[in-house]
Amino acid sequence: MSTPLIVLATIVGYFCLLFLISWMASRGSDKNDALTGGRKAPWFIVAIAMIGAPISGVTFVSVPGMVVAKGYSYLQMVLGFIVGYFAIAYVLIPMFYKRNLVSIYGYLQQRFGGGTHKTGAWFFFVSKMLGAAVRFYVVCVTLQLLVFGPLGIPFVVNVIATIALIFLYTLQGGVKTVIWTDTLKSFCLVMSVVLCIVFVASSLGYGLGDMCKAIAASDNSQMFFFDNPKEGTYFWKQFIAGIFMVIATTGLDQDLMQRTLASKDAAESKKGLIVSGITQFFVIALFLILGTLLTLYVNNNGMTMPEKSDELFGAVAFAPGMPVIVGILFILGLVAAAYSAAGSALTALTTSFTVDILGADKKQDDTKLASTRRLVHIAMAAGMGVVILVFYAISNSDAISAVYTLASYTYGPILGLFVYGMMCKTEVRDKFVPAVCIAAPVISFFVQMWLEKQYEYTLGFELLLLNAALTMLGLALLRKK
Repeated sequence: MSTPLIVLATIVGYFCLLFLISWMASRGSDKNDALTGGRKAPWFIVAIAMIGAPISGVTFVSVPGMVVAKGYSYLQMVLGFIVGYFAIAYVLIPMFYKRNLVSIYGYLQQRFGGGTHKTGAWFFFVSKMLGAAVRFYVVCVTLQLLVFGPLGIPFVVNVIATIALIFLYTLQGGVKTVIWTDTLKSFCLVMSVVLCIVFVASSLGYGLGDMCKAIAASDNSQMFFFDNPKEGTYFWKQFIAGIFMVIATTGLDQDLMQRTLASKDAAESKKGLIVSGITQFFVIALFLILGTLLTLYVNNNGMTMPEKSDELFGAVAFAPGMPVIVGILFILGLVAAAYSAAGSALTALTTSFTVDILGADKKQDDTKLASTRRLVHIAMAAGMGVVILVFYAISNSDAISAVYTLASYTYGPILGLFVYGMMCKTEVRDKFVPAVCIAAPVISFFVQMWLEKQYEYTLGFELLLLNAALTMLGLALLRKK
């Protein structure tokens, strides 16, 4: 069977499962279920869903390729993620449940006022739209290479078709659909990565012991970097940035928090979040182990290392001599990661825009609200497709770096707003908050350029902290006397 047919068959099979789950989740759903999941989800189901929730097509494709240039340095940041998950569980989750929030940005309305509320919602909108589009762009490019390109189908048709499928299965079920499809996603991801490790190691002639020795002896399996503070891979830079990155991109992200807020109470939500946070370390480690095996396969079989590290996994999965099952597992994991992540982002964008920006949940009855939510959902899907096409035209860097760079600029003001709101009890001039939140990323950009030019210092993921600090400084200057 040819590669395009293998890919299409895998996608069709997976989407049949998605539509079945979506149909089952949407039966009897009302406004509450669509926006909050009814707050009836068991904590262990939320935990399983959250294991795969932060993993997108970018993670699946880009993280194995990261070992070529950065080794296992990403795990330093993931260690910081675990600390960040505890902070979310014991600081943010109780606050969100106490205030009975549908959208977490409702906190900004209660704490500061309408201007700050809408500012936070708009920054989330931009953050999630750009981040989700970058992540899904990686998948569309891979599908174009393996399926649509060989069939002579243009990239724009590829994007329209895949966005349309995601739109259809997320239209009815809302948050309930997101939780159950993410449970399927987590299972498919872990299974596909583990089996790919087994098959690639077997192709190299490794048993378990030989594989462990080969990985330990590899130049790209170094995890800790303490030697050069100027480098982006320096341990303390990555670890500390990881703590605040996960607080901002998970704890202050409607997309990911909509799962944990579907638990019946704060205690259940905490358990699910902490279990998933610890488990994610081992899942990411599996991706990096696979990356080392892929590089060994390329070197041992005389293959040319792809110019872009994001292409490494796909190049080996469909290499001559590699069992067909590896290609199928690659597509299964990629589709599971990408489509569920994009569907979750669409649901969160729809909820936040409907609740935070339009305020429709307070103005409309259930029938009108359902209609508004449907129209917003259509607009979000169309917007994501447009951003993917724009990114395709201008992209020239590895996707995982692009995602975190975008997050550092757009989530920084959100982090600053929430931290200031919880730490300082003073009121601020609400109408000037948007100007502060726009100025912070602009100033951060010029500071980043200046440090690199003057001192050859790479301002990596800690750029998020600079953004947040500038936002908090601006809010302090806006205090009411």
